[in-house]
Amino acid sequence: MYPHISSSNSRENVTKLVRYGLKGSERPGLLDAKGRVRDLSTLLDDINGAVLSPAQLKDLAGVDPASLPVVGDPQRFGPPLTEIGKFIAIGLNYRDHAEEANLPIPAEPILFMKATSCITGPDDDVTIPRASQKTDWEVELGIVIGSRCSYVDSQDALEKVAGYLLVNDVSEREYQIERGGTWDKRKSCDTFGPIGPWLVTADEVGDPQTLSLWLDVNGVRRQTGNTAAMIFDVKTIVSYVSQFMTLEPGDVITTGTPPGVGMGIKPKPIYLRAGDVVELGIDRLGKQRQRYVAYQLDND
Repeated sequence: MYPHISSSNSRENVTKLVRYGLKGSERPGLLDAKGRVRDLSTLLDDINGAVLSPAQLKDLAGVDPASLPVVGDPQRFGPPLTEIGKFIAIGLNYRDHAEEANLPIPAEPILFMKATSCITGPDDDVTIPRASQKTDWEVELGIVIGSRCSYVDSQDALEKVAGYLLVNDVSEREYQIERGGTWDKRKSCDTFGPIGPWLVTADEVGDPQTLSLWLDVNGVRRQTGNTAAMIFDVKTIVSYVSQFMTLEPGDVITTGTPPGVGMGIKPKPIYLRAGDVVELGIDRLGKQRQRYVAYQLDND
């Protein structure tokens, strides 16, 4: 059990978990009811899969935020979760997006992986790969697994979810369409996985199929959607993926994007260039803002 446990043990206290601070030196925290960051480092070493088990979240739920120090200047939000074992993605999960990509509506979820090395903070710069001409954006709902599971039935799948977060599934379309092979390489470039700013616990989010999504490029609205339009909903996705691999606490599944990606703009696609700014958000899950920068050797 954690110290500072309140008598109510209400989970309302643990709705938004964060990691704040300079890159590589992030500390665990939570947001209080006034949106202030409270330092959790006296209770947790970090926020990872072990913290997301039902028992651990129940203990954390009883922590009174007022008993934790207020962080005056968080400096930066990092990825709200570390030690992510698998970063799994679902492709073409909105009918209109499949149509704008001129691809058939999938009969089963399309699975691919994003390398965990692409994960970055929600407002960190995104590096356009060397010589890339077709870097694209995708606002998505991310699922965070809280309990180890395999072959889970769809009716039980939401019980395995610890929470949700905002994902920009940055993509390189030339690598995807013109370079052969699987989708993994167009999704896994360094910095192509901004997540956060918060990990919002499942009870706070409620029904994950009622969330509005949006994305702007240089102040122009490019994507508007709602998770109600998913072809495969969250419980179906978790169940389906668990048929092929064991899901572990801390694994992240990003669930597909609504229409409005750069590749689908008519009559001519629009792709990201150095200096562009992308802003995106999802109901209850916060916002991101990234500046896109050119590849340089010192990025290595």
